[in-house]
Amino acid sequence: MVVRKLLAEQHPDLADLPVEVLANGWDNLVCRLGDDLLVRLPRRAVAAELLAHEQRWLPELAGRLPLPVPAPVRVGRPTAHYPWSWSIVPFLPGRIAARSEPDDYRSAAAALGGFLHALHVPAPPQAPVNAFRGIPLAGRAEGVLSGLAQVDAADRAAAVRVWRTAAAAPLWEGPPVWLHGDLHPANILVHRGRISAVIDFGDITSGDPAADLSVAWMLFTAEQRAAFRQAYNGADDATWARARGWALALSLVFLTHSADNPLMHGIGERAFRAVLE
Repeated sequence: MVVRKLLAEQHPDLADLPVEVLANGWDNLVCRLGDDLLVRLPRRAVAAELLAHEQRWLPELAGRLPLPVPAPVRVGRPTAHYPWSWSIVPFLPGRIAARSEPDDYRSAAAALGGFLHALHVPAPPQAPVNAFRGIPLAGRAEGVLSGLAQVDAADRAAAVRVWRTAAAAPLWEGPPVWLHGDLHPANILVHRGRISAVIDFGDITSGDPAADLSVAWMLFTAEQRAAFRQAYNGADDATWARARGWALALSLVFLTHSADNPLMHGIGERAFRAVLE
């Protein structure tokens, strides 16, 4: 197995630990390494670029975040038989929130709001910039209008009103802040009934915090969103309105591009209904 060969060559002190394949997806091969570690090997160049973002930035961010994140503890190099950098990261117990609901949603809302409050600090000039996340909502308008054309007419008028309100909100005037970049219930872990970790930072970027705050409509009811917003302690009315617009935009992406992925389609349906409340 390529994992054992790479470990033997580059991290021989770990080479005798048990290796178990957990996922062999389109982007990454993920293996359990002993009891406490995972090995992540990109399977294509695009995934390797995302992994490089985590390797560069998560070690700097992890120490000040109130929830665990998969900051690499070891980094592997490309070799003659494997073309990309790879990572050894902590094993973070739990199941994704899309499949395992927290026992207490108000507590979960407070935990996630506090996590984003800690994450959303000004990013340095060399931080990644994503052309699709953290940008002004005007940059998502074409996709939103295309997605709205595919929803039921009964919902379309209400959704258009939400979008127009969000798009009319004042732009983010602060410095670009650190963003997870792809925050949804499949990238949040729940363990023993509590939110336990946030994973998959490959799309980490900088920009308007409203993009990340859209997760509130993917997970929480209106009352729970109020607890989330209070714990975040920094979402003014304009930012909150843009966050709702982001939730609508992302829900339409999930609804219209997840025909072969019931999990993401379900996240989109839940978020869309919450946005229209």
